[in-house]
Amino acid sequence: MEPHLAENFGNPSSLHRWGRAARNSIETAREGIADLLGVDAGEVFFVRGGTEADNLAVLGRARPGLRIGDRTRIVVSAIEHSAVREAALQAEREGAEVHHVGVDPEAGLDLAHLDALLDEQPALVSIMWVNNEIGAVLPVAEVGARCRAAGVPYHTDAVQALGRVPVHLADSPVDLVTFSGHKLGGPKGTGVLVLRSGIKLDPLHYGGGQEDGIRPGTQDVAGAVGVWTAFRLALGERESEAQRLESLRDSLAEGLSRHLPDLRVHGAGLERAPHILNVGVRDVDGATLMMALDLQGVAVSQGSACSSGASRRSHVLEALYGEQAEAATPIRFSLGLGTDEPEIEEAVRRTVAAVEKINMLERVGR
Repeated sequence: MEPHLAENFGNPSSLHRWGRAARNSIETAREGIADLLGVDAGEVFFVRGGTEADNLAVLGRARPGLRIGDRTRIVVSAIEHSAVREAALQAEREGAEVHHVGVDPEAGLDLAHLDALLDEQPALVSIMWVNNEIGAVLPVAEVGARCRAAGVPYHTDAVQALGRVPVHLADSPVDLVTFSGHKLGGPKGTGVLVLRSGIKLDPLHYGGGQEDGIRPGTQDVAGAVGVWTAFRLALGERESEAQRLESLRDSLAEGLSRHLPDLRVHGAGLERAPHILNVGVRDVDGATLMMALDLQGVAVSQGSACSSGASRRSHVLEALYGEQAEAATPIRFSLGLGTDEPEIEEAVRRTVAAVEKINMLERVGR
């Protein structure tokens, strides 16, 4: 990225030599990503992060029908990332109908409910590839096949999937796919929306024809190059890295469960991606535990990092467990390139020590 932040600073929309060089870098990155994902280069659009890509997919499909007074329906899963969930709520405020497909902690996505909703010909189905809070892998191929048979466009948020589970779009019946650079070590605030040929979207922004008008505005050349590089490196080592992370995740879960016998592993009955472990710790105040772990040097969250500063309960855990979701404080551990076995062992030790200290102080306080 460095040359495009300092030396090669041309605007890719300009016709002079510096602009043409920047444009060439953008298009090389676009073609590289397309080749990695198994799509055409003209189907790859650079945007400003996964949230914008999700909003663009949901609202970009809902608004054309709403504009002409159509009875627009949007179908999402009950455990979507807030970027999809809140974009759907905005579409609802603008007049759309929003329907949620449930997810059972053992049986997974309610495909029968999805089939019934597809009969109503929604404008879009948006069901994620990998859940960001518990790591659950949703049945993208089955959902896509059902949507394609019904003639309904299908969007999936694959931000947590790429580099962790097999993702190759030439073999997947999906029409819109969201990716983000920073989940794979790329630059923050960079994203990719794959929009298959023939699927129409309204843009969220206006002014300029960049990215075929789907995402106008001066393009981030360094960001595009950084995303492509991150994708290439992550996909090149995906299989071995996924095996390594799965082993570490299971070791973390086993270590915590050994010392905290009432621990609940959220989503344990579902297929899960290897890099996320979400557990429920009983009889411990969530804010207190989070502060104690931070003081211990353990970086965790209680849900999505995008909303971890909020006090509301996780809609994902509520959708999965109902009232039982309140019985335990959720803690999400994320594993990545820098995680190794000694770190796992130390994380177990420090987490258990924090829980035990909180319990001791509560007993003394009584």
